Amino acid sequence: MSSLTYFEAQKWASSFVSEHKIDKSVVDLLLLGMKDWNLTDLLVNYQQQMPQAELTKFKEMLNKVCQGWPPQYLLGEASFFGREFKVTEDTLIPRQETEELVEWVLQDFKNDKTDLKIADIGTGTGIIGISLKIERPSWDVTLTDISQAALSVAEINAQRYGLKIKNSCSDLFSSLKEKYNVIVSNPPYIAETEKSLMDQSVIEHEPHMALFAPAEGLFIYRRIAAEINAYLENEAVLYLEIGFQQGKAVKQIFQQEFPDADVILKSDITGHDRMVKVVFNNKQ
Repeated sequence: MSSLTYFEAQKWASSFVSEHKIDKSVVDLLLLGMKDWNLTDLLVNYQQQMPQAELTKFKEMLNKVCQGWPPQYLLGEASFFGREFKVTEDTLIPRQETEELVEWVLQDFKNDKTDLKIADIGTGTGIIGISLKIERPSWDVTLTDISQAALSVAEINAQRYGLKIKNSCSDLFSSLKEKYNVIVSNPPYIAETEKSLMDQSVIEHEPHMALFAPAEGLFIYRRIAAEINAYLENEAVLYLEIGFQQGKAVKQIFQQEFPDADVILKSDITGHDRMVKVVFNNKQ
């Protein structure tokens, strides 16, 4: 056993990360993640001695966080939409903005009992498609990603929740043979020129393939607009996450390609344009 209780380890760790200008919230994230505890579990065990092996691992992870490692990669898991998902350095770490994208889809189809066909393009960890499938079990969901490594992580996450979901290693739509009622995507949209605005830990550890796109971050949106028509059922809907400065540009891309479609921008909780919905009223 170590000479520290869980309370003492938490207190020491909070001081340690503060010295390195790291937010104290990472302490509980690591401690609870290591133990698969919630906060109540931690409080109940506050005065218990922390095993030496656990303390050693805890300190190693804290050191790595202070060196720039995202704690989610150290734990191998991240929270999204109230659930835990496997993450690796082959996948992006889920973010709150993407939860709002999922909520938008669910809100739009909350009273719809039709068995819809959904495609999650560039799925990464699978969080969007899997979350939709859990909330709407009757939906037929397909996950695609150009990275087989990322798709393997998505498959593990689907299995974790006992879901039957189709998977396809695909460059956008290239491997798909069906048409869909809903297509949703959080594609790469960061311009190379924006690197200076990003956290160093993201640049050093998260997959660049899933982050950056040419043409000031608009390249994938242009490809989606050019290629999506063959994969749309009648009156299909497309949902996209976008960069907070890309709203007007992305809206223009789809309005030009689909003059009869309704293109709607939606802000996130901070008031920034972060989502686009395209309703294909008269599919071309």
